[in-house]
Amino acid sequence: MACHPPSVEPARLFSDPTAAPIPLQQAARYLGRPDPVEALTRLRAGNVRFASGTSHPGDALNGGVGLQPYAVVVGCIDARVPVEAVFGQGFGAICVARSAGHVLDRAVMGSVEFAVTDLQVSLVVVLGHDDCRAVAAADEAVRTGRRPAGARQFLIDQIAPAMPTAGSADHSLDKATRSHIHRTVATLRQAHYLKEALTARRIDVVGGIYRLESGHVEML
Repeated sequence: MACHPPSVEPARLFSDPTAAPIPLQQAARYLGRPDPVEALTRLRAGNVRFASGTSHPGDALNGGVGLQPYAVVVGCIDARVPVEAVFGQGFGAICVARSAGHVLDRAVMGSVEFAVTDLQVSLVVVLGHDDCRAVAAADEAVRTGRRPAGARQFLIDQIAPAMPTAGSADHSLDKATRSHIHRTVATLRQAHYLKEALTARRIDVVGGIYRLESGHVEML
């Protein structure tokens, strides 16, 4: 299937000053990149393949040089969560920004901004996971009142607001993890550089939690 209208040469989409403006979402489709709904559908399908064991190493070669990424995933550094594999994506399909507990700092925020504004990805995914040690450390800090030394303090300070109050009856690390994912999604949605694209529905920002035992990503 052609990725651009027969009457319009690909180069004219962006380089011809006399050509009529083309909406970014439409231009992304011409370049073979999906809209936010299709992007999420692709990631879900890839995760189903991964969780069912039908993905294989050769899948990593899908796309190759020249493939335009269509999503950026903000994930945790945990080695048990290989993001591209979890979503069954080959080289070049997604951008990945990782930090402990998917904490947002200037570098991660700048990376997301670059993916959205320069690479024109159509989906931002915040991917947390169960048994997250960064979330557990923040939970312990809240419960005991003791903060770790060094740069880890920044991580704890960023995650701690999502923790339930000490002694809460419905306390669980799973609920804390979900809360932290929701807060991260909300922070990204409020970023000034995403507002225009969100309003135009050119992109979406969603959250998910990866289940280590099953390999499934549960979208929140």
